[in-house]
Amino acid sequence: MDLYKEILARAIEQQKIEVIFPDLQISANEIVGQQCYQALEKIKTIIEDDSLSEFMCIEGIVCILEEVGSDGGFRHDF
Repeated sequence: MDLYKEILARAIEQQKIEVIFPDLQISANEIVGQQCYQALEKIKTIIEDDSLSEFMCIEGIVCILEEVGSDGGFRHDF
């Protein structure tokens, strides 16, 4: 990176950032609530599926958590 870009990048990274979504009609709590409810519906479907082994059931639940932004933690490191 040349000096100009380095100086500019440093100056920009120190600036306050404000993000707005002027057309967003629902709150952050509503967004998270909707995502959580949808995840719970998927998890319930997995738990009710008798054709899945215990491992596949847990794997499915972890994958759903990953879909909503959770990394599954160290327990999913297999």
